[in-house]
Amino acid sequence: MTHPYPPSGLRRLITLFTLAGAFMTQLDATIANVALPHMQASTSASREQITWVLTSYIVMAAVFTPLSGWLAQRIGRRRVFLGSVIGFTLASALCGLAATLDQLIAFRLLQGALGSALLPLSQAIMLEINPPEKHGSALALWGVGAVIGPIVGPLTGGWLTEVLNWRWVFLVNLPIGIATFVGLLATLPQSSTEGPPRKLDVFGFAMLAMTIACIQLVLDRGQIKDWFSSTEICVEAVLAATGLYAYVVHAMTTREPFVPPVVLRDSNFLVGNVLGFFLGGLMYGVMALVAPMLAELMHYPIKLVGLVTAPRGVGTMITMLTVGRVINRVDPRIMLLAGVAICGWSLWMLDSGTLEMDATMIIVSGFIQGIGAGLMFVPISVVVFATLQPQFRNEGAALNSLIRNMAGSMWIAILQTVTIRSEATMHSRLVEGVRADNPVVAWRYQTLDLASPGDLAATAGEISRQALMVAYNNAYWVLLMACLVVLPTVLLVRPAQTPPGAPPPPPMLD
Repeated sequence: MTHPYPPSGLRRLITLFTLAGAFMTQLDATIANVALPHMQASTSASREQITWVLTSYIVMAAVFTPLSGWLAQRIGRRRVFLGSVIGFTLASALCGLAATLDQLIAFRLLQGALGSALLPLSQAIMLEINPPEKHGSALALWGVGAVIGPIVGPLTGGWLTEVLNWRWVFLVNLPIGIATFVGLLATLPQSSTEGPPRKLDVFGFAMLAMTIACIQLVLDRGQIKDWFSSTEICVEAVLAATGLYAYVVHAMTTREPFVPPVVLRDSNFLVGNVLGFFLGGLMYGVMALVAPMLAELMHYPIKLVGLVTAPRGVGTMITMLTVGRVINRVDPRIMLLAGVAICGWSLWMLDSGTLEMDATMIIVSGFIQGIGAGLMFVPISVVVFATLQPQFRNEGAALNSLIRNMAGSMWIAILQTVTIRSEATMHSRLVEGVRADNPVVAWRYQTLDLASPGDLAATAGEISRQALMVAYNNAYWVLLMACLVVLPTVLLVRPAQTPPGAPPPPPMLD
């Protein structure tokens, strides 16, 4: 029996509205960042309290993402997606109308939970409505929708906050959500590849949710609390380890675990997610480094930071759309190897940056990195599902989205820690050399008077700038080393084999 794919015109409409739903959730992951100071003033919150506006959304989205696969199989992908769209839109409206910090955090929790299904199920829908030979181009379009949200989020949030007020960073979702719901209500068909409904593994989901939530809290609050010197971080880490252990033992001994073992036994799925974890560091980690580096060290205004970093997103989108057209004719392993190598080249450029560099180096390295990320994103998305049975696409898409999003949080936490600690180390080393008997200091700063408060203040400021620049270089070096480590993983990708009863795989994986 052939798969009933929608006609091309209807498929384009479904794609448009599906990507709009995914775009909303990705936009909200970053759009509120630049508006935090305005929210803090409006709600009379402390600096630590206002960060929960971001943390609450990320944690709930991560916790409920794995549940989307089971819900889609239980009540249907169409119902879950439509319900998530309307729920996320209403929660966004409530966030925009919140009068207190407690209300804002509560509505952000609701927003993260209700919108968690949109990104993974949008990926599953794109695979469902397109024949196998079009999966590459379909996932390329999906990747553009997923990538563009975090890129335009800070720019959109800054503009809305400046022109209107911070509430519009949430209210902007209303027209998008309403149009998406009406469009999908009229066009989205029921899924035809979902297996029989499974009983919910309540204990497995609870343990997995506790693990994800605690890991996310450790990552988001670790640096603020000085990591394991804080009782809070230690408790969260112990709960995460306990939850993970309990889940693994339970999954190995129960008949119907929350995540079907067949999904985790698929080697392409595992390898693809390892590569996706690294890609998350490139997509989110570098963005979290470059923007503050330009603002703090180069004193770029926020609008100029957006313009200088925009070519990175342009390179990603152009490459993904191009790759989507040729991926059926090129081995994905070749694209992955090229993508990792090109990303490594861009990181080597950033690692050699200095305080005297101009915007040209950031623009060029960003565009090159965008090309490398685009060469990786589509092949990774194809590889993850290349050998996975169609009836497990919901669970696979949910896990894939979870791993990629958590990878972003983990990499940001790692790189922030490297930056902060490297800065402190370099600052202490540079200070040791600033003394009257150092001939280098006497040669470089001939008029320096160590007894002058003004000279000492200027010297301290310059030392801080130099130390922070070295710290950013060290963070880029960590990512460069990750490129070298992950490169051999590409060779573990295997050609697709047609699962029993499944349609034939895309030609490029033969």
